[in-house]
Amino acid sequence: MRNLAWLLLAASTLIPQAPSPEPAKTGPAYQAAGTMSELMIKVLYPTSDAVFYITTRTPKTDEEWNELQGKTMMLAESANLMMLPGRARDQDRWMQDSKLLLDAGIAAFKAAKRKDVEALSALNDQLYASCVTCHQHYRPNYGRGRGGL
Repeated sequence: MRNLAWLLLAASTLIPQAPSPEPAKTGPAYQAAGTMSELMIKVLYPTSDAVFYITTRTPKTDEEWNELQGKTMMLAESANLMMLPGRARDQDRWMQDSKLLLDAGIAAFKAAKRKDVEALSALNDQLYASCVTCHQHYRPNYGRGRGGL
């Protein structure tokens, strides 16, 4: 039996292995469906509002909690979208700022899965800081005049 195991091991090293797929050499691996502004307005604002207003818009049914889980998951996944080639403005500060959003989004998703309103409410400052930090770096004139997020 031991000889059979050695024989199989030796034979497996002789079988040609399929080459590892290489990334595409031409064209972007990712193509954005919308602009960064559209991502902000149509995805990030509504999903972040679900966390920001959790104490006044608390889910009551399983269906509402499922919807909140979807929103918080999309909040986190939007940060991943922001880090993809074609969206990322740079590989330094942009990635750090996006990671702040990712961390807040993941924490919000986990809290929503637990139906933990207190934990979601506690994430408000972390989520807000992730938005403000990025906007200060990448939105010209952020915080001046009418401003806002």
